[in-house]
Amino acid sequence: MKLHGYFRSSASYRVRIALNLKGLTVEHLPHHLRKGEQCAPAYLAINPQGLVPTLESDAGAILTQSLAIIEWLDEANPEPPLLPKDSLQRAKVRAFAQAIACDTHPVQNLKVLARLRQLGLSEDKVTEWAAWANREGLSACETLAAGEAGPFCFGSVPTLADLCLVPQLANARRFGVDVTAFPRLLKAEAAAKAMKAFADAAPDKQVDAEQ
Repeated sequence: MKLHGYFRSSASYRVRIALNLKGLTVEHLPHHLRKGEQCAPAYLAINPQGLVPTLESDAGAILTQSLAIIEWLDEANPEPPLLPKDSLQRAKVRAFAQAIACDTHPVQNLKVLARLRQLGLSEDKVTEWAAWANREGLSACETLAAGEAGPFCFGSVPTLADLCLVPQLANARRFGVDVTAFPRLLKAEAAAKAMKAFADAAPDKQVDAEQ
């Protein structure tokens, strides 16, 4: 398999964690987002959105969108499972993951922040926007996970929720958010980061990490 990504991309980070948890080996193909390499014609031919990640399967199938990729990986490689067996808990995990991947991350990603700059917002205002988006999303997630058994977001093992949470907390810190406001999320993050699969997926461990 081949994974097209970028070391700092939260969506790519999620998929790297999933691959590591499943014990799967991939060839990493980096695309420098700040240099616009994701807009190269050759890449747009496989991912018309010009986004990362994109996963190429061994059979040549092309998959885009991190949550879709992760769920496919989970179905094709069931152990360890990334979604609970219980249907209600499975829905809760998906809701938490989507709160981050669909409602929080997209409005503070590189593409949106670049557009805000084009519209004339100062760099301070752009950072303020990104910090606000992170605080809003993580505050909701803190409540969603508050009553759930730990140490992970939804129980004693990591799920899709944790795969989304850890990269988003990294983003929040980059934008100056005081994450101590989210003790339940930090508990889950600490449990996740103690695992090699999460540690090895961190941005600074990637081949394209900027020194």
